[in-house]
Amino acid sequence: MSLDYESGAASEHHDPPGVNINVPHSARIYDYWLGGKDNFAVDRGVGDAMIQAIPGMRYMAGENRKFVHRAARDLVQREGIRQFLDVGTGIPTRPNLHEVAQAIAPQTRVVYVDNDPIVLVHARALMISHPAGRSEYISADLRDPASILGDRALSDTLDLTKPVGLTLIAILMLLADEDDPWSKVAQLRDALPSGSCLAITHPTADFNPAEVDAAVAVATGAGMTLVARDEEAVRRFFGDWELLEPGVVPVSAWRPDDPDVDPKAAYYWAGLARKP
Repeated sequence: MSLDYESGAASEHHDPPGVNINVPHSARIYDYWLGGKDNFAVDRGVGDAMIQAIPGMRYMAGENRKFVHRAARDLVQREGIRQFLDVGTGIPTRPNLHEVAQAIAPQTRVVYVDNDPIVLVHARALMISHPAGRSEYISADLRDPASILGDRALSDTLDLTKPVGLTLIAILMLLADEDDPWSKVAQLRDALPSGSCLAITHPTADFNPAEVDAAVAVATGAGMTLVARDEEAVRRFFGDWELLEPGVVPVSAWRPDDPDVDPKAAYYWAGLARKP
């Protein structure tokens, strides 16, 4: 499969610049788990092997998406957030964050950040903002927060003197401890004003070490970085920001729409915090 770089339409000739169809990519594997079509054989191979390790993987990916919708809704309704910075966007899956937010407050502005060219194609083609708001995309890497914060598209779209909703959904797992992801997140937190909020989901081995260790081994064997972290390590990402109820909890248990959901069936920690 290939995509036309400008329009996002199917093409017989050109892959987006920088795409290597022989190397698995987390955004495309995630797309595969969610039932998308924007992935390659290598992504499906790793995705299937990880499903063998964790049979509930597709369910977990879906629960992660549901958290995004609940968090975006609450950030707009309860916290009054009208602008978002979403780092590690992934391939668009409707409804996207800006669609959830703008359904409540059409003037909401969102900047999406990812480092995969296929995400870039789809973001530009599909992430169309409500006319009253704005949706922009930055091609950048979480390992270099300065490149995100210094991007012209961010300063043109977001007002960093007003509260921002920073979302880091299933992305911090891709940074090894040696990359010191805590300092990267701290740089982003420090750039945001009082009243800003941070939403995080992160896979963990706390609920089922055997399955998660097997999935990590699959990813590592495919040349990918995948780090499952415990509750304490995930809490550290929030720094001194105030954790909002119910705190850092299993992703399915964070303000669930369905009170009967099994909180331990999706192996992710999730939380939302506000800057004092």
